Amino acid sequence: MMKPLNEQPLLDIGRLILRVPLGLGITWLHGYPKIFGGRMEGFTQGVSEMGFPLPALFAWMAALSEFVGGLLVAVGLGTRLSAFLITSTMVVAAFVAQSGKPIGDRELALLYLSSSIGIMLLGAGAYSLDALIAKRKS
Repeated sequence: MMKPLNEQPLLDIGRLILRVPLGLGITWLHGYPKIFGGRMEGFTQGVSEMGFPLPALFAWMAALSEFVGGLLVAVGLGTRLSAFLITSTMVVAAFVAQSGKPIGDRELALLYLSSSIGIMLLGAGAYSLDALIAKRKS
């Protein structure tokens, strides 16, 4: 008779594999260039053209959700909240900023969106700072 497979380690590895590329990708490819690469002015203009009130505030919130939120998701700290912030930013990116564009042009935003929703629902898993902190508290 076969021993039942303990799926928990596989689920935690899956969360890690989903979390790290999402976090690092959105941080270094999107948040970092906006904040440190001289792209905030153009990004703020784009946010203004989408009709957001206080475009500078919304642009900074989006850029920080990508940069700081991405780092936090990657290390698994405040993971669900950080994933929620990324989710919110990607909803705007995929369905407001890129509305009317073919699905292929929105593919990256939709991939970040689906990954961040997954992490928001699943949590960080055992291989995260969230789990380490929870372990220390108990």
